[in-house]
Amino acid sequence: MSKFLHAMKTLIFASRWLQAPLYLGLIVAQGVYVYQFMLELVHLVTKVGALSETDIMLTVLGLIDVVMIANLLVMVIVGGYETFVSRLDLQSHPDQPEWLSHVNASVLKVKLAMALIGISSIDLLRTFINAAHLDDRVILWRVLIHVTFLVSALALAFTDRLMTSTLALTDKKAG
Repeated sequence: MSKFLHAMKTLIFASRWLQAPLYLGLIVAQGVYVYQFMLELVHLVTKVGALSETDIMLTVLGLIDVVMIANLLVMVIVGGYETFVSRLDLQSHPDQPEWLSHVNASVLKVKLAMALIGISSIDLLRTFINAAHLDDRVILWRVLIHVTFLVSALALAFTDRLMTSTLALTDKKAG
C-alpha cells in the first residue's frame, strides 16, 4: 500500500507538467498579438494623412490595448509557470522581472485583476471616444462590465489582505 501511495503522490505532483503546453499555447497567442499590433501600426503609419484625429486616437488606444494584453500574457505565462509548474531560476538574470521574486497564486490573481482593469479602462475610453457611433445599450454594458472588474478586483484584494493578516496572526500566536 505504501508503494501505491508513493506512486500516486508522485503522479499527482508530476501532473503539474500538463500545464506546460498551456503556457506554450499562450506564447503562440502572444505571437498572434504581435502580428495584430504590427498590422495596426502599419495601417496607422500608412493612412495617417487620411485618418481623423479621433481615428488616430482610437487606433493608438487599440495599440495600447494590445500591449496591455501582451503584458497580461507575460504575467500569466511567467508567473503561472513559476508558481504552478517549475522554478525558472532567474535570480542571477539581469532581466528578471522585479515582481517575479515575490509571486504566488494570490499575488498573481491580484496582478491579473489589475491588468484586466487597465485593459477594460482603455476599452472604455475607446467606447466613450466613439460613443456617437455606438448604441446606448452597448455603452451601458461596457460600463457595467468595467464596474464588475473593479468590484471583483477590490474583493480579491480584500480577501488577500484578510488572508495575509490571518496568517500573520496565526504565525504570531505559534511563535
